[in-house]
Amino acid sequence: MKQPKGLLKKLLKLGLTLMLLGILFYLGVVAMLCYREKHVPPVGEYDAIIVLGAQVKPDGEPSLQLQWRIDAAAKAWKERECLIVVCGAQGANEPAPEAHVMRDELQRQGVAADSILMDDRSFNTRQNIANAVKLLEGRGVDHVLVVTSDYHLPRAMAIAEDAGLDASGLGSPTKLGLNFWLKNHGREGLAWIKYWMQKYLHLPLE
Repeated sequence: MKQPKGLLKKLLKLGLTLMLLGILFYLGVVAMLCYREKHVPPVGEYDAIIVLGAQVKPDGEPSLQLQWRIDAAAKAWKERECLIVVCGAQGANEPAPEAHVMRDELQRQGVAADSILMDDRSFNTRQNIANAVKLLEGRGVDHVLVVTSDYHLPRAMAIAEDAGLDASGLGSPTKLGLNFWLKNHGREGLAWIKYWMQKYLHLPLE
């Protein structure tokens, strides 16, 4: 009777150790994200801009996060007029594709309609980048500027590099409170783990 109890105790200890190691690893990933977020290389030359999507509100207006990305992209376009790719499909709770809302808002801010290319079929960052690459093929684009939220930019840049892009990045600042910061950085930490599992273990995760 003593042996099962001893085995159970060992298994419990092992489980707690693995859980602790998992938590420490996850916190390390979030710390890495925060470091990379604060040490993004300066914006370089670019002859195209890729803007990654975010939530559209039920009334059809951009969420704050999406609006900040659009504002940053519009400013970058005005500094250097070039092709601009807006990325994002229509989510279940969205009244229109994110790319369409981004296009309309960019035009409202003065971006020329013939400068805007739309990817309205992508549902995640990997698809955003892959579809943008296809849209820019044969258009003489050598250097791209990836625009997204500051906490999302490091992973977006890693995916752009995987896709063979010569890219620099521009992160729009998220100006909300601590709860928003914790939610997005916590979720982004998990997204980094998923990214590594896809890249190095070749797991079919979407």
